[in-house]
Amino acid sequence: MIEAGAIERRVAELAAEIDRDYAGSEGLVVIGVLKGAVFFVTELTKRMTVPLTIDFFQTSSYGSGTSAGEVRIKRDIDLSVRGRDVLLVEDIVDTGWTLRTILDLFRFRGARSVRLCALLDKHEAREVDVPIDYCGFRIGREFVVGYGLDFSERYRNLPYIAVVEFPDEEQSS
Repeated sequence: MIEAGAIERRVAELAAEIDRDYAGSEGLVVIGVLKGAVFFVTELTKRMTVPLTIDFFQTSSYGSGTSAGEVRIKRDIDLSVRGRDVLLVEDIVDTGWTLRTILDLFRFRGARSVRLCALLDKHEAREVDVPIDYCGFRIGREFVVGYGLDFSERYRNLPYIAVVEFPDEEQSS
């Protein structure tokens, strides 16, 4: 779906945008959402020149079916965000429920500003409004893997984004 070269070019463009927006900043707190955003955070921050610190946050959602469930923190950040500029980096935004909760949490903790950088925006799946300040690519409802995204913990290490095709159950019966 998205070739490695296209990802590399877009990540460099995003890093330049972020550098421009935070020029003169005393320090940016970049928070990656585990596990999917690890590759993206690494490549993005390697290209950034503004002073920054990096931390990681991990959640899990508990709910039944497609309804929004309760978001639980599996790994919290170690750094304080009070009075600091925060850039949350995520691999993909779909329904928006989990990200809205995380963004609200950092605002509640007293961050001076909170912005979102997402590699992929699955806008058609959005159920709640989550503004993406820095967006890599907009995609449809496809299930994708690669560049940190997984299917049953596999395929994260692909250097590109690929669509997972599931066999049509009606055709196999």
